[in-house]
Amino acid sequence: MNETRQVAVVTGAGSGIGRAVACKLLGEGWRVALAGRRHELLEQTADGFGDAALPFVADVTEPDAVERLFAEVKRRWGRVDVLFNNAGMFGPSGDVGEISPSDWDAVLGVNLTGSFLCAAAAFRAMKAQEPRGGRIINNGSISAHSPRPKSVAYTATKHAITGLTKSIELDGRPYGITCGQIDIGNTRTEIMDTLGVGEGALQADGSRRVEPTFPVEEAANAVFLMASLPPSATVGSLLITASGMPLVGRG
Repeated sequence: MNETRQVAVVTGAGSGIGRAVACKLLGEGWRVALAGRRHELLEQTADGFGDAALPFVADVTEPDAVERLFAEVKRRWGRVDVLFNNAGMFGPSGDVGEISPSDWDAVLGVNLTGSFLCAAAAFRAMKAQEPRGGRIINNGSISAHSPRPKSVAYTATKHAITGLTKSIELDGRPYGITCGQIDIGNTRTEIMDTLGVGEGALQADGSRRVEPTFPVEEAANAVFLMASLPPSATVGSLLITASGMPLVGRG
């Protein structure tokens, strides 16, 4: 168990990668605020971890909700050591001419604006606390490197996350705040079902191909590696994919 009892905030903690990361941190002895929009799913993540888990219903696109989340974490535990900026959505599939402005705004609101709002609140907390400093980890995507067909809104946000990550890293240097990005490809979660990866994911040439996946627990282990480093070290960018995923080269 981690005797330092570090404090983390995980967004999108009700399912998928967020739940796996939250459970990994809790299992290692951390105190974790579980943020998400559905209370019952957050309670499922928290089950068995007692007072170390704080389920907190919050929509990351709402500035007031984000401020309440971080205020409650500070009230309960006094500090924020790590933010895992994970909440996100894929949005509807369609080419750039088919995506409506409202769908575009919805994806940007969660994936980019939500990440900004949470990072800003965490940054302010880390800057003000004693001892000062902390770590922000942004969940990018394999799409921050190479897009899938018909994913313009999602891909645009994940490329933007890379710029957000680098800017936060620079801004945080005077205060001992680091920021890194993890890009995950084909870990086995609910979003993989929506993309049809198991049955045959759409490829750039219009064909469909069954792609390999890997257990979400391995993605959580990678996030934990980033989160548990000492303040003297940071991972700026980490890419983890299923072995044999059609990314490198031509497939």
